[in-house]
Amino acid sequence: QVQLAESGGGLAQAGRSLRLSCVASGMPFSITSMGWYRQAPGKQRELVADVNQSGTTNYGASVKGRFTISRDYASRTDTKNAVYLQMDSLKPEDTAVYFCNAHLLVRGQGYDFWGQGTQVTVSS
Repeated sequence: QVQLAESGGGLAQAGRSLRLSCVASGMPFSITSMGWYRQAPGKQRELVADVNQSGTTNYGASVKGRFTISRDYASRTDTKNAVYLQMDSLKPEDTAVYFCNAHLLVRGQGYDFWGQGTQVTVSS
């Protein structure tokens, strides 16, 4: 089992910045990619950004150039997996609940774990 603890959401004015953090506990060496998704009221959950085991990043079209994802990787000396999302030049349309995601590979099977979500509200 993996638990994801998110922090850093809140209220910001348009044009300002927020930083989200997500720390994973459990099965540190089974986690492959980690990322952020968001869901606005009445809309489907969508990818914001993710980063794989090799450090390759992938961004949703609406956040490219404004958001930056980064990651801490578990090692033998520190088993912490974490993912961060630096959100700059925020827009009102970025308002959503942001969910942390961890993808695991265990004996050839893929599993997804989700955080509880953190609210981001951007005022105009």
